[in-house]
Amino acid sequence: MIIECINCSKVFEVNSELIPENGRNIQCGSCNHVWFYNPIISNFKKEKNQDTKIDNLKKTFIEENKQKVFEEKDYSKLKDKKNYEITEYNPKKSLSFIKFLSYLIVLLISFVALLIIIDTFNSFLYQFFPGLELIMFNLFETLKDIELFIKDLI
Repeated sequence: MIIECINCSKVFEVNSELIPENGRNIQCGSCNHVWFYNPIISNFKKEKNQDTKIDNLKKTFIEENKQKVFEEKDYSKLKDKKNYEITEYNPKKSLSFIKFLSYLIVLLISFVALLIIIDTFNSFLYQFFPGLELIMFNLFETLKDIELFIKDLI
C-alpha cells in the first residue's frame, strides 16, 4: 500500500496488514507529522475526484470515531509537564544590618582610594588648588589622631 504524507507529500510503501479497515494514526518518517489515515477514504479519493463527497465522508468518519482516536493518543507525556505561573518579583525595601555594613565598607574603600590618589598627585593638585594643601594636612592629622585613639582603646 502506498501512503502519501499530507504535510510534506513524501510517499511511503506500507504493509497493508498494519493498517486496519477503520484506519489508524500514522507518523511520517521524514517530517514526523502525525495524522489519521483511513484506507477507505484514501482509496475513494484515488478512484474518484469528488472532493465534496470525500470531505463529507471524512467529517462523518471523524465524528463517529472521535472518541476512539482520542483514546488511542498517548497523553502520558502531557501529564509530566509542569504548569508554571508567571510571578512578579517584589523586592524588599528595608535596609538590613548586612546591607548597611556593605555600604559602609564600600564607602570606606572609596574614601581610602581617594586619599591615595590625592596623595599620589599632591604636587600637581596643589598647583591648581592652593587651599588643598592645608585641607590635606588637617585630614592626615585627623586620621593619625583616630589611629592613636583606636590603639589606646585596644
